[in-house]
Amino acid sequence: MTASTLRPDAVEKVSGAARFVTDVTVPGMLHAKLLRSPLPHARIKRIDAEAALQMPGVVAVLTGADFAGLNHHWGLFLRDRPLIAVDRVRYVGEPVAAVVAEDEYSAEEALDAILVDYEDLPYVTDAEVALAPDAPLLHERMDTLKDFYFKGQAKPVAGSNVFQNFAYETGDVDAAMAAAHRVFEDSYDFPMVFHYALEPHCVIADYDPRDGFSLWSCGQSPSAVQKVIGAIFGVPQGKIRVRVPYVGGGFGGKASVKLDPLVAGLAWKLHKPVRLCLSVAESMLTCRRLSATVSLRTAVAADGTLLAKAVRVVMNGGAYADTGPAVAIKAANRAIGPYRIPNLRLEALAVYTNTVPGAAFRSIGGPQAVWATESQMDQIADALGIEPLELRRRNLLRRGETVRPDLRPIDVDMGEALDLVAQALPPGAKGSDAPARGLAVAASDPGIMAVGSAMVRLHIDGSMVVFANSVEIGQGVRAVLAKLAADVLAQPVEQVSVAEPDTLTTPFDWGTGASRSTVIIGLAVQEAASDAARKILELAAIAFETTIEQCRLAPGGVLVGNELHSFRDILHRCFGIDSGEVTGLGVITPQYRGGAFVQAPLFWETAAAGCEIDVDEGTGAIAVRRYVSVADVGKVINRVAAEGQDEGAAMQGIGHGLFEELLYEDGQPVNASMIDYHVPGIDEAPDEFHTVLIEGGDGPGPGGARGMGEGAILPAAPAIANALARRYGVRIKSLPLTPEKVWRALRDIKAKGVA
Repeated sequence: MTASTLRPDAVEKVSGAARFVTDVTVPGMLHAKLLRSPLPHARIKRIDAEAALQMPGVVAVLTGADFAGLNHHWGLFLRDRPLIAVDRVRYVGEPVAAVVAEDEYSAEEALDAILVDYEDLPYVTDAEVALAPDAPLLHERMDTLKDFYFKGQAKPVAGSNVFQNFAYETGDVDAAMAAAHRVFEDSYDFPMVFHYALEPHCVIADYDPRDGFSLWSCGQSPSAVQKVIGAIFGVPQGKIRVRVPYVGGGFGGKASVKLDPLVAGLAWKLHKPVRLCLSVAESMLTCRRLSATVSLRTAVAADGTLLAKAVRVVMNGGAYADTGPAVAIKAANRAIGPYRIPNLRLEALAVYTNTVPGAAFRSIGGPQAVWATESQMDQIADALGIEPLELRRRNLLRRGETVRPDLRPIDVDMGEALDLVAQALPPGAKGSDAPARGLAVAASDPGIMAVGSAMVRLHIDGSMVVFANSVEIGQGVRAVLAKLAADVLAQPVEQVSVAEPDTLTTPFDWGTGASRSTVIIGLAVQEAASDAARKILELAAIAFETTIEQCRLAPGGVLVGNELHSFRDILHRCFGIDSGEVTGLGVITPQYRGGAFVQAPLFWETAAAGCEIDVDEGTGAIAVRRYVSVADVGKVINRVAAEGQDEGAAMQGIGHGLFEELLYEDGQPVNASMIDYHVPGIDEAPDEFHTVLIEGGDGPGPGGARGMGEGAILPAAPAIANALARRYGVRIKSLPLTPEKVWRALRDIKAKGVA
């Protein structure tokens, strides 16, 4: 198999020929730059842009006042975000004014000429402080949206900064706690983390009163962009065209909607195409992962059996809700772990603060929750004198058992994954001569919307085009969709091309995320290809006066009996001209397969991992020497892409485990640049990296595939922390495990004379 077959985009990307939004040029295009708030919370008293407007090349300076006639507050769960700040700013970096000019340099230069008069307001950057009754209130109104993008509705608390208040309980938690042999109570902190995609955010928008909007976006969810813009501007969705070429990484930072409404607003105001492309530093002020404090009370029997768990998650959601309400729910669910716990109490709060808005990030809420649960599992094992591996084995759910009674039963064998980790990297004994090894496991319930569709066009010459709104963000989805269509129609995969997402031509899809592309859109492509196959076989039967049972697809056409006829021959005989095609449509809904996709989650995405680390006791620096990641993926469609997804996710987990943290002091982000923010490089990857993919063919997707790509991020940080604790006796409960933090912990434990 050639590189172009394995990944159709491979040659384009390594040669520089691949087309991203930054490569798009629209005739007459203007360029925008944003003036951002230097204050965490302030009232905007006056904006003076006269000097900026007089500068060469400047076309317009637009502020919140320019959109006063619109219902310009938008959101996904809460309608809480303006196109651009109107009367006040709520975080450092919030856009206050947009300069539109003939070129980027003129726009950038004009920013310094805009004068803004602010009135400081009290601010809060810590979520726990934001919960206090006397904390500064960020939003007076809580205008919720039901089932707008995600299923469900946020439950804000009026008169507070809480924009999501999730609660769930089953069993009798208090009775189980009272009767338990031990109750373990711990709290764990997870930092704000930046997505860091290689391509920063970029949008181009054009508007014509007759034709509506045209956008070129780097977003992961073109249909969501279309929907939000339609709601803001009162334009029918049929007049909103969103095109998404290659996207240079997203990881959730480009999910749902980000800059698109603002750029659309600039084009709407000027009736000219406008381009806004951010720097990496500006993207850092656009969105980040929600930080969290996860508090656990876990009751156990003397033999380590888990009896009850009470979970309280407090998430720092930043200045606007974005997808935070969904993140909070998932964090609570994923804090349960893949364990049999009959009594559960879950609580999750997402809280407004004067910080960069929190957003979806690979496995929403999962890393925060699994960090806590898997750290505490090792603490419980240590206190009870049980091996961590054995404690997990005693409590792991078996296939068919439920994490929560109202959720789909677990559909994988977690014990198999755990055993594979143990075989590849046995935990080893404690003591100064033992290797520093740790492990962790996780189960997550992907928030998949089982709604999507695809179209396949089979042309007269045998070439095929797949139309789908699944965005190629580096995960290799175009290669997967091409292969699935080729297999169904029995044609060489080289004959298949996959069109870039374009809401004018590609059918509806919910969006790219939650490990859903192969499962949902893969099935839709198979259905579309099957529809096209049925149609061409029917035409072949008519053309050669036989039954459809005597016809079957083969490379190059259709076998009628033992004779191969080209698609051209079939269509020419039926249509009477040497032209034509057949088109197939595939649609996936919750009712697919007799309602099999109604219950959530559609599948469980699971992971197990083990690692071996070295610690420089003089500096506290941790180096991951060996790492083993195991995922049950059901069926591998493209092995190279699947292994790359798993290893990439694990590296992101190592990143927030050891290095990454967006820091605030006095309301200011102090390391919001790639000079100060530490993203792991290739030299910090494990010396040995092993990915094991379990294939049982039992997933809901094509060939029994199960979604993957998010699970491997979950166990990385707790596995490293568990290795540190097991070998050195140091238990750190806040990420990242920086050299200073580790060095201080080692120093303190030595001072206490603990071996």
